[in-house]
Amino acid sequence: MNELYSTFFSEIKARIRSAQYNALRAANTELVLLYWDIGHSITDRQSREGWGASVVESLAKDIQQEFPGIKGFSAANIWRMKNFYSQYETNEKLAPLVREISWSHNILIVEQCSDDLEREYYLKATVKYCWSKRVLQDNLRSKSYQKFLINQTNFEKTLDNTHQKRSVFTVKDDYTFDFLELEGDYSERELEHALVAKIQRFLVEMGGHFTFIGQQYRVEIEDEEFFIDLLLYHRALRSLIAIELKTGKFKPEYAGKMQFYLSVLNDRVKLPDENTSIGIIICREKNRAFVEYTLRNVNEPI
Repeated sequence: MNELYSTFFSEIKARIRSAQYNALRAANTELVLLYWDIGHSITDRQSREGWGASVVESLAKDIQQEFPGIKGFSAANIWRMKNFYSQYETNEKLAPLVREISWSHNILIVEQCSDDLEREYYLKATVKYCWSKRVLQDNLRSKSYQKFLINQTNFEKTLDNTHQKRSVFTVKDDYTFDFLELEGDYSERELEHALVAKIQRFLVEMGGHFTFIGQQYRVEIEDEEFFIDLLLYHRALRSLIAIELKTGKFKPEYAGKMQFYLSVLNDRVKLPDENTSIGIIICREKNRAFVEYTLRNVNEPI
């Protein structure tokens, strides 16, 4: 009886938590839609009736009188609703995304992003990686969008259009491995072992949807063995991700070695329904011109 009841109670707890999450998500969607509608109504009335800015102050005051103690309807927040609607009213691609994140997330993106492309980046990343408000704020402060723009890849010419657009969001120009607490000079093998020892933190730093396949992943060609430092798999891309770790500056010959690995993975490891394998070379530093010239004639996505 006790064991059966314990299992039964665990199932009920899980169901309650799931219902609470779904209710919270539904409530958030309704709140964002409400604020969208209010912003729309104010914009429409100002356009058709010629109302000025005073309508916002009047609306905030009257709402407080009608609903004493209600939160979220200060004049400042109503101005945010109008601005929120104005930013997205003509963008059919972004408007649906705003309903998938909280109002506080939306306000950060609206107020701290300068154009639709930047807003699209943070909207999609927040939805895709389930960023908390704090994580979103950290990414805004660290200008992860600007870093994304300067990513150096050759995806545009090595991947089909659909795969290229999705792949470019999976890589970053700058990875931070401070959580390893490595000090002084350390070898590539030491770095590799440290990353595998803290594989969960490593996968979080890499981004969403990565899974770990192996360390020193062995491939064999004509009785010769070759070893890829780390092999990951990206579930959303359905692609193998080969990673080479270098503790010094980028050198052009690294791309040739990676191209060899990717060719082998595509021919001998990837499954028929999986997409082209992708290579990531992680170095301590790089000369951007060297990378640009190196990738110009490389035929595999790196």
